[in-house]
Formats: sequence, C-alpha cells, structure tokens
Amino acid sequence: MDNIRSIYEKYDFKDVTSYGNYMAKVGVSERFGKAKVILVTATTPTKYGEGKTTVAIGLNDALSIMGKKAIVNLREPSMGPVFGLKGGATGGGAAKILPENEINLHFTGDFHAITTANNLISAVIDNEIYHDNKLDIQTVTFNRCMDMNDRALRYVKLNGREEKFNITAASEIMAVFTLAKDISDLRNRLDDIIIGYNSRLNSIHLSALGITDALIGILEGAFKPNIVQTSGGNASLVHGGPFANIAHGCSSLVSLKTATNYADYVVTEAGFGADAGAFKFIDILTRDNKFDLACTVLVTTVRALKECGNGVLEEGIFNLKNHVNNLLLLNSNVIVTINKFDDDTKGDLDFIIDYANALGVKCIVNEVFAKGGYGALDLAREIVSNDNKNKINYLYDLEDDLYSKINKYVKNICHASGLSCSFDVMNKINSFDKYKYPICVAKTQYSLSDDKKLKGDVSNHKMVLTDIAVNNGAKLIICYFGNILTMPGLSENPSVKEITYKDGILTLPR
Repeated sequence: MDNIRSIYEKYDFKDVTSYGNYMAKVGVSERFGKAKVILVTATTPTKYGEGKTTVAIGLNDALSIMGKKAIVNLREPSMGPVFGLKGGATGGGAAKILPENEINLHFTGDFHAITTANNLISAVIDNEIYHDNKLDIQTVTFNRCMDMNDRALRYVKLNGREEKFNITAASEIMAVFTLAKDISDLRNRLDDIIIGYNSRLNSIHLSALGITDALIGILEGAFKPNIVQTSGGNASLVHGGPFANIAHGCSSLVSLKTATNYADYVVTEAGFGADAGAFKFIDILTRDNKFDLACTVLVTTVRALKECGNGVLEEGIFNLKNHVNNLLLLNSNVIVTINKFDDDTKGDLDFIIDYANALGVKCIVNEVFAKGGYGALDLAREIVSNDNKNKINYLYDLEDDLYSKINKYVKNICHASGLSCSFDVMNKINSFDKYKYPICVAKTQYSLSDDKKLKGDVSNHKMVLTDIAVNNGAKLIICYFGNILTMPGLSENPSVKEITYKDGILTLPR
C-alpha cells in the first residue's frame, strides 16, 4: 500500500488534509468537470453478493491499465451492516480499496459527525418543548439516529411521546449531506428540514431553532470527500453512505463532482439492485446536475440468477431481463457484466451472454476478484468504445401529480399491476403534492416487488404503500412500501461475532 501522498499527487488533487499515512480529505470542486461517469449497478441482491463494489474497483483499475486516468467513487460503509449481515464493504480479492479496516470502522469520522448533528437537532427540539415551547411544537417528525443495527430502538417513548430511531444511513441529515452541492446549499437544505408541526398544522422548519451555524460547524470537515487507494494503486473518493433500499443510495454529490475534475473516467456505484440505487441515481442526481453519464453497467452472477429462480437459471434469468428493460427505459447505453466465480460452467455463462444479447445489450464476463483490473479489460474496452452513445430519459416529470409519480414507478420499475394504500396515506399524498420533488422509494431490496419472497419473473402483483413522508431538506418524497424498516436489526449470527483481534491484527469478515 502506497503512502496516500503519492496517490493524491498522481492526480494533482488540491486542498488535501492527510489522516495518517493512507487516508486524506480533499477540497470540494466548485463545478462538474469533463470526466465521463460510469454507473455500476446490479440485479436483485442475494445472499451470495453480486460484487458491485468489487467490479467498480476492478473496472476503475482496468481503465487505468489502459492509460486512462480513472477514479472510483464509492459510498462509505455503515457500521450497521459491517457488524450485521454484510460484513466489510471495501470490495474483495484483487479489487479492493485500502486500508480496509479503517474504512470499514470509523474511517475519518464522517458518520459520527452526521449522527452528532442529527441528534443535536433532536436534543434542541426537546429542549424547546421543555422551556415553554414558544415554537408551539405539537407534533415532532424529526427522528434521532445511530450508526448501528438495533431493533430495540425502532419504537421508543421519550417524554411521553412515541418516537423511533433511524439508522444514520437512513436519516434526512445523511440525505442532505450527500445531495448538497456546496456548504451554502448544505446550509439552505438544513434550514428547510421540517422538524414538526404546530397546533395550526403549519410546518416548523429547522431554521426556527437557530442552530444551523452549529450544525455547519459539526459537518464542515466531514463535508470534504475522502481519498484512499485501490489495490491497483489508483484513487478512490469514498464519501457519504445512504442506503439504497430506504434512501437514495449514492455517494455524495460533492465527491462525484470533485472526481470529475481530476479524471477521464469516474466509476461510481449505486446500492442494491437497479430498481433501487441506479433508478434513484438517474432520477434524482442527473436531473439538476450536468455531468456526462456515459453508460450503466449491470453486474450479475450465475449464482445470483439461480437464487432468483429458486436454483434454476432458466427461471432466474427473468430477473436479468427485468433489470435490463428497466435500465433501458432510463438510459440507452447499458452493458451487462457477469462477475465470474471459479465454479461457473461455460454452459451457464454462454446462456446468460446469449440471453442478454437477445435483449439488445452486450454481456461481458469479468474476473476482477481473481485478477483485479486485468480481469476487467474486456469490459473497460467495450465501455470506452461506446461511451458517447448514452441518452437519459425520465419516468415522470417533476410537475406530475405525486400519485402519478408513485404509480409510474410501481408499474414500470416494479412491474406491478398497481398500488394500494390506506385513506390516511392517500390524504398524505394529496397534502404533499405541492412539493414537486422526485420520489425516493423505500422497499425491500430482495425483490422487484415489496415482498422479499417474490422472485424470478415478478409481475402483476400489487404494491402496498404503507406511509409517505416529505424530506424537505433533501428535496425528496419518501414512499414506504410493505414492511420496510429504517432501523435494521441484527441477525441470529451477526458478522460482529466473526471479527477477530489477535496479536495486534484486526480481521473483519468478508
């Protein structure tokens, strides 16, 4: 592993603050640069892991091997999944970002800053209520958070009020942090957050608390993107960490913007399946930000597609079809890549390649886990030879009514026959229609539907909209489907039990 100085000097990064020998923070660029952006997404997640992060890192190193200046732009790991079901989130095999343990645990403290800012807001809200409640706060809608899976905090009673904790990655502060264009925009978005409602049902904004300067003081240092290195010795900007099943699931806008000023290509990853992070990346980030999205890479594996078909590839392949067709609705340049495992048969690989080709997209096998960047050279060459062909389309217009936006997502992306909701939720839809924001769907990541048990060729089901909320600071309407939770719990055998510390060496599960 090289000293981080050699990495940021190689790219000529400006305004750099080192965090030890292998991590640093870099200044935020004022505007987007000329780099082409490659979005990496995947088919529906399974227990095997599809390898989006590993492929994104390997693809980045492959572009560098070809003589292109490339930066991979990733989200920061949340300690909830690190200690829970997933384990580390820094890639794998010969395609990783380094130093792994530091990135997975604490990193440069960004998540702690976001958690602290969030909970300071909650503390001041309750303090206002305690001291005469001059703001007439009758209903509190802003929740506390922590960066840990803890199901006991899903529902708590505070000062006689029913409340809940979110995991930090699902908090509105995380969304604001990752969507803000600069410090000025961060300030405005913080001020716009709705913290609750008064006795006349008027919204109360965070600006009324008079603490925005303090929040900026907490977040200012964290707002600068982090730079680390890939196992191939190239730059990686790692910043922000919203979950894609309950938030928009993309690394920070400022890290993407900054990366485009220092590279020819920026490889970025969106969380979970293409119905989650990739849809939100295109629908939310590209609307108001001018950068060149060259193509979308859809990662899949033989194992994952078999899992989607209950062990039968010919059934699970419909999951690939649905994701390809969804992505082609949104952008015209889609490439499928199969993340190869040692036990994959030629027959299975050829079947997937032929099927993808019949859908009208190229399909290329990669071996990044075993070979790093050298295992993704064919994929990189295909991208470079076709990186001027992409056109972006949107599923709905921002001025569309809110019910129509939700219904278009349900029918076109989830392949459902329609949606249902309670009378109270429909009233919320009508009430929030004045906010002409993109929707941000919160649903299970394990199916195109809102039921994680529905696999294979998911279609003609009905989606149940259980709640809806406005994140006025993030400028998003959050739509909750099914039994989705914003505070995960630990599994029966969480990854934290597999962490070992021996002779000064910490080992995390992969």
